[in-house]
Amino acid sequence: MTETFALEKVLRRDRLIVAVGLAGVVALAWVYLVAGAGIDMSMVGMPMEPMPWSTFYAALVFTMWWVMMIAMMVPSAAPMVLLFIAIKRKHGEAASPSVEAWIFLGGYLLVWAGFSLIAASAQWGLERTGLLSMAMASNSATLDGVILLAAGLYQFTPIKTACLRYCQSPVLFLSRHWRPGALGALRMGLRHGSYCLGCCGFLMVLLFVSGVMNLVWIAAFALYVACEKLLPLGHRLSRAAGVAMIVSGTIVLARAA
Repeated sequence: MTETFALEKVLRRDRLIVAVGLAGVVALAWVYLVAGAGIDMSMVGMPMEPMPWSTFYAALVFTMWWVMMIAMMVPSAAPMVLLFIAIKRKHGEAASPSVEAWIFLGGYLLVWAGFSLIAASAQWGLERTGLLSMAMASNSATLDGVILLAAGLYQFTPIKTACLRYCQSPVLFLSRHWRPGALGALRMGLRHGSYCLGCCGFLMVLLFVSGVMNLVWIAAFALYVACEKLLPLGHRLSRAAGVAMIVSGTIVLARAA
């Protein structure tokens, strides 16, 4: 009885430490975004040519995207990380489960770093073709409609369904993909990040429609992702969002024709 109590006490401490750390990471990400992500937001909306893409500016845009992904995705990934550390502690697999929990999160965020690199490259391409404004939002109604329609249709694909299933059930994911050790934690984090990317990556592309640095929409997307993954009716919410995007995309394309 005493050993069980001691284990539960240590487990609560581990979870608290990691939970506070995760909250701190998310808070710092939001502070960075609210501060402008290193980009001069006073220039937004001004009738001028897009910013020249130096190496420094490209790194700044990549960082902006990655921090946005951290701000939006870490809250919904928190239950997975906390369950991971609980299993590690109960099985006594690691001397410091907290460290392996951060390795798991690191693997998860590496996947979103890859997505951020692709998104930053897409932003560069859209700016060069004149399809993106100084507000980092699409200038083309046709592009808006295509993105909305594609994102809506993706909500009904088998890939979306399979990825959402694992994102919604930490127990299912960890039972099927458990790997021991620090390397195993990294591999699990990479795999979980891949499922989350398959689940939510297309939604992130909608930022090109709303405005890449539109904080209201970033917060709205973060809330939607959390609801889709954590609420019991997440699948229905996913389908409803898909219908809404398809209808919106069709209307936008019809008006642009």
